[in-house]
Amino acid sequence: MGKSKDEHSYLTERRLLEILEKFPHIQIAVVGDFFLDYYLVLDKALSEISLETNLEAFQVVKTRKNPGAAGSVTSILRSLDVQVSTVGFTGSDGNGFDLRSGLACSGVNIDHLLIFNDRFTSIYMKPMLLDNGVEREISRMDIKNREPLDPEKEFMLIEGIRKVIPDVHAVILIDQVEERNCGVITDKVLKEVASLADTYTQKIFIGDSRFHIRDFTNIIVKCNIKEASQALNIKGIQKDRTFTEKIGTELFNRNGKPVIITEGDEGIFVISHAGGFQIPAIKVKGPIDIVGAGDGVMASMSAALCVGASFTEAASIGALTASIIIQQIGTTGIATRKEVLARYREYFSNEFLVSCLPCFG
Repeated sequence: MGKSKDEHSYLTERRLLEILEKFPHIQIAVVGDFFLDYYLVLDKALSEISLETNLEAFQVVKTRKNPGAAGSVTSILRSLDVQVSTVGFTGSDGNGFDLRSGLACSGVNIDHLLIFNDRFTSIYMKPMLLDNGVEREISRMDIKNREPLDPEKEFMLIEGIRKVIPDVHAVILIDQVEERNCGVITDKVLKEVASLADTYTQKIFIGDSRFHIRDFTNIIVKCNIKEASQALNIKGIQKDRTFTEKIGTELFNRNGKPVIITEGDEGIFVISHAGGFQIPAIKVKGPIDIVGAGDGVMASMSAALCVGASFTEAASIGALTASIIIQQIGTTGIATRKEVLARYREYFSNEFLVSCLPCFG
């Protein structure tokens, strides 16, 4: 598989600036499962013993609510000054109000974020145990829809995608719900998006799925190494470049579209028609929280691809963005264009080129 000169290109500061300066001029549609991340800060020092149950009664001293899942990708795009439209749904409950308010306050177009009276607003409730001034997440509680979406609601979501697509440069699919056809990215929605990708060939279509990446066709796919392995029914993950190449190549051959695999501190593996490349992770010091790192890669890479970046340039920007987000503890995190540029300058001099490492050709 040959490699083009473009895919071998390096990310200089000048090129990074060219890419980042174009972000405010693009529009991206985020289609998928919008969750509310609901943080409860529990002060260990204030815990009581319940008289009724003799169990520890945690005392909540602070709460935080942020858009999560597809909402996390949306928030990161907005922090990068990208214009965003959403397609999805919430329930008609108070959590849905909070989720829609959080998105709208960041300047997101929520005209096609539908309200379904008979569906939950999906929630990740995250208790954070505060002990000696340090927060630590304990067992999460999830609220999700576990009944299939009815055909009428599927049609409404598909109509929303059809309406926004002429005005956007890219469509990002975020499939967060394990239960098949119970979230936004149902089989019918996937089939429609695959068809739209054939119609709108100049637009970027890219998808991420926790559990169903094997079902994504005719679009770019992004997943982590665990999700990629599960998609191919491979048990056991090896921290080995040959292993990642094998999985990435098989996914690429199945779909015929580029594949992006995140590998934590090993970086990002990308395979396109030009070949396969490993993009090193940006090493950071101090405590980290990996929540939101993959969303940062998805958001920043999608935006970069929209403005003409090569996959290696986009992945380098993805690595920079993720390195900023993982340093934000107890939240999914965001990253601004100014921060991405500052992180580049922090780690690389003007003379240094962030290069990709070719894996095969």
